[in-house]
Amino acid sequence: MGLDILFVHPNASNKIYQGLSKISAIEPPMWAAMLANHCRLVPKNNFGVQILDCEAELLSWEDSAKTIDDINPRVACFVVYGQQPSASSQNMTGAIGTAKELKKLNPNIKTLFVGGHISALPLEVLKEDSVDMVCQNEGVYTISNLLKTDLSPERLKLVRGLGYKIDGKGVLNLPEGIVPRSRLEFDLPGMAWDLLPDIKKYRTAGWHSWSNNTEAAPFASIYTSLGCPYKCSFCMINIINRVDVSPYISSQDSNVFRYWRPEFMIEQFDQIARMGVKNVKIADELFVLNPNHFQRICDLIIERGYDFNIWAYSRIDTCKPKYLDVLKKAGVNWLGLGIENPNQTLRQEIHKDGYKEVKIGDLMTDMRNAGISIGGNYIFGLPMDTHESMRETLDFAIANKTEMVNFYCAMAYPGSPLYLQARENGWELPNDYVGYSQHAYETLNLSNDNLTAVEILKFRDEAFVEYNSDIDYLNLLESKFGKPARDNMENTLKIKLKRKLLGD
Repeated sequence: MGLDILFVHPNASNKIYQGLSKISAIEPPMWAAMLANHCRLVPKNNFGVQILDCEAELLSWEDSAKTIDDINPRVACFVVYGQQPSASSQNMTGAIGTAKELKKLNPNIKTLFVGGHISALPLEVLKEDSVDMVCQNEGVYTISNLLKTDLSPERLKLVRGLGYKIDGKGVLNLPEGIVPRSRLEFDLPGMAWDLLPDIKKYRTAGWHSWSNNTEAAPFASIYTSLGCPYKCSFCMINIINRVDVSPYISSQDSNVFRYWRPEFMIEQFDQIARMGVKNVKIADELFVLNPNHFQRICDLIIERGYDFNIWAYSRIDTCKPKYLDVLKKAGVNWLGLGIENPNQTLRQEIHKDGYKEVKIGDLMTDMRNAGISIGGNYIFGLPMDTHESMRETLDFAIANKTEMVNFYCAMAYPGSPLYLQARENGWELPNDYVGYSQHAYETLNLSNDNLTAVEILKFRDEAFVEYNSDIDYLNLLESKFGKPARDNMENTLKIKLKRKLLGD
């Protein structure tokens, strides 16, 4: 039997990260691996499935297309996700680039696109000549139902959640539902690790492995939950939960949170442990949210005696001091905190005002005392930001040093409420996919009433250098993780990003 579907994880690392691509993480494509298992393991599916991870294999667009052509699947499904809000839009760069090359070689292979950006803008994606079909949400049921057809136009009309073309014009079928929580372990039964490249081809971001001086590879990432119950206006992550075709829907309208049973999840941790993995990213938007969920998973990991080095995410207001001990014992050495801005008034503008600023420093102290390192995330250029308030945010970050920091510019990611607001107000948006990357040459962040996009981006780039070159910060790294960590950061600072917006 020929191959029914090839799940393609595209590669555009050099375009997205510039010189930082040499040290950025290479993460297993979780959604591709979950969709693959759905298509081959769920009863009545049993389709022929492969995965092509172009990023892990370091394939160019041309080589990726040739490989797809050689495999010759019925459907080449480009899975365009990622592990941060911008990732799906920026990864469209590699997906479209590869699909264009594929159509040159073999226009008969049907291309299907699924992911956050696609769910946000399905009709716009269908305008691409290289795109034959799209999924309107996470695509689980749409993809398997599509594979049950002969791909004829008459049959495509019957597949809920599918978008396709009639006489060159995009049309959307009635929506399909997402996988309900009660069906997660049956319809999304883990990741198809055996279809991915050698696990040693996946590596952590450098700082993740500082905590125990391990090698950056092998590296595994895993979901224990999907979605987020919150409604931050800058985030589009929940757009894949949409169950309608309205162009005026954002992630705020589909903030669904689902999680697998801890007993099911420990089987997934068992699997990656048998693969020799130590460095693990729990990619949940918020792992530290439901104590009945995350504490039980931690307890089961502790019972197994695993020596994982885990990175996970939390909110300021969900990470209580009483949880820190069990997290640390389970191997959670790093927690990412979405601080965004220390000023509550500015956070209110982005619907992230559920915590008071007086709690932030206290929690950081508690986390350090528990032996957990912090990845602090901040955003410059929020709607009410000024030069003064951005400086206050940077000063707060420097005064409350975290072991790692991410500085972002405010962006209107497709699928976010901020994107709808930007379109309504006529704000300038990127005219290509790579413009949504925070680190690309073509980066185009938002302006606001007080600051131009140029001013904000310039401040962000200079803030990154100021924070990471601070002698007290470098001394912190060396005292906590050893001189290699300090050397790593100093070498990172030598990699200069070029910016079109700044005249480079």
